[in-house]
Amino acid sequence: MLAAERKFRIVDYVRQHRVATISQLAQQFDVHDATIRRDLEELEQKGLVKRTHGGVTIDQWTHDEPSFQERAVQQLDQKMRIGKMAASLVQDGEHIIIDSGTTTLHLAKHLVHRSNITVVTNDMNIAMELRDAPGVKVIMTGGELYPSSFMFNGMFTEHVLKSLHVQKAFIGTPVIHPKYGLMHPEAQLVPTKQGMIAAAEQIIVVADDSKLGCLSLHTVAPIGAVHTLITGEGASEAAVGPFRDSGVEVILV
Repeated sequence: MLAAERKFRIVDYVRQHRVATISQLAQQFDVHDATIRRDLEELEQKGLVKRTHGGVTIDQWTHDEPSFQERAVQQLDQKMRIGKMAASLVQDGEHIIIDSGTTTLHLAKHLVHRSNITVVTNDMNIAMELRDAPGVKVIMTGGELYPSSFMFNGMFTEHVLKSLHVQKAFIGTPVIHPKYGLMHPEAQLVPTKQGMIAAAEQIIVVADDSKLGCLSLHTVAPIGAVHTLITGEGASEAAVGPFRDSGVEVILV
């Protein structure tokens, strides 16, 4: 297991159990206590966990997103399953929006052999994935390129989205809370996501289970705007139950 993936799984483990000791984590991930201590020091510096005497607890706040390279390997198997399920919800003949992200990229991979679909995206990787798909028309939103994440964003992106109407929007998010809805730590990325949501009849959020129940600074949309949440089958009932109670259809894969 790569160090980056282990650290991500540590956060996920602590999020599910709320607290954990160093010895528990060392046994869980089959590494020495010293390795866990180094991991926890780095995670605390990023604001993801809070160390205690002999252990760690979770910080429910998401203050920033990891780099694209880090996110691409985190929860990879889960993201692949989520992408496959999300693709199964797309009907031939539909116009859809696919948000930028590492989970939504796996959705695009499963659309390559589909027919008569129009995909609007602000993600270069998604457009490249679909470039040779004969049955898929790809529309790039344009805008300011964020090279580190292969994403277009900004005023031009928002202008294009205001002119569109689609059946479904597949939205990626670093945070989704059953009370506060979709949230994001970066203010400049919020308007584009809001534009995607406003342009679609149905909102489907694709998010691995580490994103559930967290909080962040900026509100993207209330939970009432979300129709469907696709997440990992490992999510506990305590994590997904409140979303169902809020009227969201939850699909576990």
